[in-house]
Amino acid sequence: MEGKSVDEVTNETIKNGGVLAYLYFDLHATKSDVLQQLGVAVVHKMLNERGVVFALGEIEKPMETDGVFSTSVQIKILVESFADLVRICSDYSPVAVEILRPDEIKLSIGKAQVLLMDVSVHSHQLKKTLIEKTYTREDWEKVKKVLEQRKRIGEELMKKIKKKGD
Repeated sequence: MEGKSVDEVTNETIKNGGVLAYLYFDLHATKSDVLQQLGVAVVHKMLNERGVVFALGEIEKPMETDGVFSTSVQIKILVESFADLVRICSDYSPVAVEILRPDEIKLSIGKAQVLLMDVSVHSHQLKKTLIEKTYTREDWEKVKKVLEQRKRIGEELMKKIKKKGD
């Protein structure tokens, strides 16, 4: 971004497949000042994500209800691709997303497949974590067998997909 204006960087990134969006988050804590720290931490962490060109956050004044403080955070984010935006949304779970630019997102079949596989892998990892935290040892042994089989099937499917693409 050195030597270029924010508008120039934004236009160039979007021209090359990037996306400009607002991500909205809700934050809750028992202390008002913690919310500010959380909001800043989310923006800072997002800035270091792969594919993020810039992220700028705006934190609303916290409201208190029954000893719990709540606020919303709006983050304007420019990413290099729609896939980057999907990954970030998957990782950070915003309560809402508003795509500002471009007006239309086009994906090749290959990019769409990769994007869907990324979503599938993320979902699988989340399910695995939940299962590991809640299942008994016996339940987990059964699941591990199914997961190993699923892994083998997935590897075979990926080989078939790659052969089709060649």
